[in-house]
Amino acid sequence: MKTLFKKILVLAVMFGTCTGYANDVIEVTTTSNYLEKGILISVSDASGEVIYSGQVNYNGNLSKLFDFTQLEDGTYLVEITKGFEIKISTIEVKNHLVIFSDADRKIIHKPVVRNKGATVFISKLSLNADKMEVELYFEGELIHSETVIGEKILNRVYKLDKTLQGNYTVAIRSEDKVFIDKFRI
Repeated sequence: MKTLFKKILVLAVMFGTCTGYANDVIEVTTTSNYLEKGILISVSDASGEVIYSGQVNYNGNLSKLFDFTQLEDGTYLVEITKGFEIKISTIEVKNHLVIFSDADRKIIHKPVVRNKGATVFISKLSLNADKMEVELYFEGELIHSETVIGEKILNRVYKLDKTLQGNYTVAIRSEDKVFIDKFRI
């Protein structure tokens, strides 16, 4: 009889505990729209005009940090730059209601340009583009140009003349963006 009473008591406590947790409300925030302090953000309208560009001052969800409801009705592109990635999302504003479109989300990887002495290393991952253009300038004058077609990964090593010391610029065009990196040897 005692064991039956203990089993009923344990069952009642378990049932009460489960019911208590069932009433708790858990707030879920999507990590895809979570921003950290220092990340760059820009918002442009359908014509491509940048209407806002700046750094995020606080950690939090994109929709809580920026009030998109005050924008005019239309479609906007939101670019979030963090490290070597640019995430591009589309938002649509209708009657002060904001709709985030995950179907149009795109990630662009920024190139990595390093120089060690007179050697320049260039790497870029481009999963969305069919063509990448690389241009190398010395003191503003084009010294090398290359178009890469059909490759998803760009890995190039350029050996420069050690006697030509000065300012160099690398321009990489890919996915409707131009990435510029300057260095000096």
